[in-house]
Amino acid sequence: MVAEALKAADMLAEQGIEATVVDMFTLKPLDQECVIQCAKNTGRIVTCENHSIQNGLGSAVAEVLVEHCPVPMRRIGIKERYGQVGSLDFLMNEYELTAQHIVQQALTLC
Repeated sequence: MVAEALKAADMLAEQGIEATVVDMFTLKPLDQECVIQCAKNTGRIVTCENHSIQNGLGSAVAEVLVEHCPVPMRRIGIKERYGQVGSLDFLMNEYELTAQHIVQQALTLC
C-alpha cells in the first residue's frame, strides 16, 4: 500500500495538497509518537492497509489519535465482506485500495 499511497500523494500534490506518507511497517509496537506528530503536522490522517480495516493499522492509529490528538481520519482497507479471487488490479479496484481511492477519501477531509 505504500506504493499506492505515494502515487496518491503525487496526485494530491497536482491539486495543491501536500501529503505526508509514512511506512508504518509494524503495528506492535506502534510508533505512537510518529502518529501523534503526523496528526499535529497535518490535522488529518488517512491509513491504508491491504487487509481488513477491523483491528488493523487504522484501528491502532485511531486509538492513539482519540487519546492524544483527535483529528479527522479515514481508513482505506477491506471493508467487512467476503473475499474475492482475481488479478491484483481487479482486487485493488474491487476493494477500493488504489491511489485514486486514497485520493477520494483524502479529499473528504479537506
